[in-house]
Amino acid sequence: MTVGHDLGLTEAPSTHHGAGGCGCGEQAQALPVLDARTIPHAIRHGAILGALGQLQPGGAMVLVAPHDPVPLLAQIEATWPGRFALDYLERGPEAWQLAFTRQA
Repeated sequence: MTVGHDLGLTEAPSTHHGAGGCGCGEQAQALPVLDARTIPHAIRHGAILGALGQLQPGGAMVLVAPHDPVPLLAQIEATWPGRFALDYLERGPEAWQLAFTRQA
């Protein structure tokens, strides 16, 4: 996993939903945000991995977590070595925001 610098990004340029689109006909105005704080702990990692698994090459999303998700990052790297670039957008103390971009 490639870790970048804090960019302070909250929005991406308007693009269609990933490569090829999802077929819904909507234009994405900002990166999709997954707020893990609202997901029950028992299924949190599975939900996040599922969301990341849906990203097409070049697609991106923001994860909001209640803590620095170091164990999750290790799990992502073990599952998909080198697939995602990562930028911390916010580092606590109330929430951590991380932007994931699928490489190839």
